Amino acid sequence: MKNSLCATTRKTPAEKSLRVFRARLVWAASVMLAIAVCGCTVGPKYVRPTAEVPSDFKDAGQWKAAQPSDAIAKGKWWEIFQDQQLNTLEEQVIVSNQSLKAEEAQYAQARAALKIVRSNYYPMITGSVAGERYHQSSNRAIGGSTINYSDISIPVDAVYEPDLWGRVRRLAEAQASELQATAADLANVQLSLQAELALDYFNLRGLDAQKNLLDSTVDSYEKALELTQSRFQGGIATAVDVAQAETQLQTTRARSIDLGVQRAAFEDAIAVLIGQPAPNFHVEPLPLTENPPVVPPGLPSALLERRPDIAAAERRVQEANAKIGVARSAYFPLVSLNAGGGFESGAIGTLLQGPSGLFSLGGQAAETLFEGGARRGATQQAIAARDQSIALYRETVLTAFQEVEDNLAVLRILQDETQTQVAAVASAERSLNLSLTRYQGGVTNYLEVTTAQTAALSDEITAVDLLTRRVAASVLLVKALGGGWDVTKLPPQ
Repeated sequence: MKNSLCATTRKTPAEKSLRVFRARLVWAASVMLAIAVCGCTVGPKYVRPTAEVPSDFKDAGQWKAAQPSDAIAKGKWWEIFQDQQLNTLEEQVIVSNQSLKAEEAQYAQARAALKIVRSNYYPMITGSVAGERYHQSSNRAIGGSTINYSDISIPVDAVYEPDLWGRVRRLAEAQASELQATAADLANVQLSLQAELALDYFNLRGLDAQKNLLDSTVDSYEKALELTQSRFQGGIATAVDVAQAETQLQTTRARSIDLGVQRAAFEDAIAVLIGQPAPNFHVEPLPLTENPPVVPPGLPSALLERRPDIAAAERRVQEANAKIGVARSAYFPLVSLNAGGGFESGAIGTLLQGPSGLFSLGGQAAETLFEGGARRGATQQAIAARDQSIALYRETVLTAFQEVEDNLAVLRILQDETQTQVAAVASAERSLNLSLTRYQGGVTNYLEVTTAQTAALSDEITAVDLLTRRVAASVLLVKALGGGWDVTKLPPQ
């Protein structure tokens, strides 16, 4: 029984050889790992650059202490305008916009590049199987007999460059920062495209409101022309009055038709943004009538976390900082380790036996002795690149504060102007009614009516234009505030 048990547990020569080979590989890998762990990381430690941040926005006005609304915080900032047609279009940008797809592909490239860099943490192991049959010449100089033999081998080789000075770690840090910057770029492109769509959409609706106004005015002018023609036939009005009424009517009708050119351009622009052919796309007319929503700007300090372009600029500062370490690592020797093993035999039957095993370990260290200042130049170049990225980061921050402040000022000023314009429209309507009454009473000629009509129409169009500009400024303010994005949405390093 005992002999039987021993017979079943006894290792074959091939199994013993494989066990020894695995043990040697583990030992070699342990040595490589120990060397890598004992390494250091050269280069400056990253510190986020400072930027001057104001305590508050000077044009925040009634929204001074407010925080961003829940709708913006969710990311679907366009929902604060409560327009279902806009909501539908915005969702299509995410799915079908080709510029956004290109940016997504750029992000995928950055993610793949990080995987490539991080692969340098590990040794490169290659394995192969080779078999050859040799026949030597009988007429060679040494010996005169013909020799035929076979050579079969299964070699496994490992090459490893231990990261003693942190070059690979700094490269991985730089690429991880670039990945985060690319993710922020993607968010910024998406925000810009969605804001552009909203601007085109509200400009289109503003044109619809103007067309409604002009078409309504055309109806009024047609009635005024009929009245003038009746008075002319009755001998009360002159032919000049009729000509003036006809001119006013046709001019206004032409203005209404001309709006179609601008509307078609905005409609086609929206089609491109949502990834549809322009000939197949149409937006139903919908006059703009609603006032823009209130958009609280929050605190200026929060803007640094809410703007994707600021986040991208800051991440590229860290990337440039890590590349200084990469440049400085060139001052130290480049160490590489290699290990090999496997089996080699003249017959396949003895290939995996102990005597057929082979094993090797080696290493080398190479140091540049003279390079004419190339390493110093590379380090200085990396430091200058970091300084440039810091300046660009601070410039991005300043631009962000400017954009928020500009649109807050626009909204405040246009709101005051709107109140004045409402009074102007009411005054122009009263003047027009008085002029019509005077004309019907024979007190004045039609020129006074025409003048009053022109003034009233101009004031009403201005009021519609102000509403469109206020809504557009709200869109731009949301964009300037980051559209609900924040740095927590960046991929982890």
